[in-house]
Amino acid sequence: MSRAARAVVDLAALRHNLQQVRHAAPRRRIIAVIKADAYGHGLVPVAQALDDADVLGVACIEEALRLREAGIDTPILLLEGFFHADELPLIRRHQLQIVVHGEHQLAMLESLPAQGTAIPAWLKVDTGMHRLGFSPEALAAAWRRLDACPAVAPVLGLMTHLANADDVGDGTTRQQLARLAAVRPDPAVAVSIANSAGILAWPDSHGDAVRPGIMLYGASPMLGETGRQRGLRPVMSLHSELISIRHCKKGDGVGYGGSWVCPEDMPVGVAAMGYGDGYPRHAPSGTPLLVNGRRAALIGRVSMDMICIDLRAQPAAAVGDPVTLWGDGLPAEEIAACASTLAYALFCGVTSRVERAYIDG
Repeated sequence: MSRAARAVVDLAALRHNLQQVRHAAPRRRIIAVIKADAYGHGLVPVAQALDDADVLGVACIEEALRLREAGIDTPILLLEGFFHADELPLIRRHQLQIVVHGEHQLAMLESLPAQGTAIPAWLKVDTGMHRLGFSPEALAAAWRRLDACPAVAPVLGLMTHLANADDVGDGTTRQQLARLAAVRPDPAVAVSIANSAGILAWPDSHGDAVRPGIMLYGASPMLGETGRQRGLRPVMSLHSELISIRHCKKGDGVGYGGSWVCPEDMPVGVAAMGYGDGYPRHAPSGTPLLVNGRRAALIGRVSMDMICIDLRAQPAAAVGDPVTLWGDGLPAEEIAACASTLAYALFCGVTSRVERAYIDG
């Protein structure tokens, strides 16, 4: 390895977080959400580690096919259903489950010949997210049509998505739960409601199947929290090392635009990490990182390949010393808050030039 930027993915931590889901929502089926390359952690290795999940949730058929080609036979759910009719033969061939959220999908399923493997399907209802799903008023007719469709079996139940579950003081979640209860055709019809925030904070949303996403990767979806506060372990740690140490003078500007000015004579470290690796471009000076396991601060603008670090508290730091951008000991949620973004975006944004190293415990 030449350049030091790397992401270490702890598969034991991932499995621990899956067990935390089971503890929080006992006796529920778990649809483990691994879309977007498992939130940047690596689709296939994460799927292999989550072999105890009941179902794997992905966004599109391309992700599902990668899993099948890797030999993964766990049930797979296409969370956005299908986009075009030519996907349906592949869905049948690979025994995929789908979410039906729109009239166009219903019409394509109704025109599909009954011969062949039946397609298991969830029907999505829009209870307040206003993104995907049938309106409550249209739900009953859509349910009857899907249930009568020869190409579909079984109809797995109703699905909805929570819009504001990360805020326990917001009443939207209760309203969404009430809307779903009002249109549920029968108490025996299964429902899938809870995302990570629902699992952690809204027990009434657990239904029959929960859909953990961000909590699997060790971050909390709740406002103002970190995953460790919920018993979660960070799965990804982003690392680099010092590649240079400059001894700057008082008044020297650091980085593009000289926006950060040295308040005194001081050592400035340079680490091989930048927005070309997925580190947030708008992380401000003062954003924490670890050098030799001890806190230091980002200074100056983030460059494509490098960042600068205030080393006044570590005068003995040397070229080659390790730098941690987030992970164990430095929650990704903290970095996200500094950069006015989300841990989701940090994980998904780590680019392909950053080597992934997988450990198991």
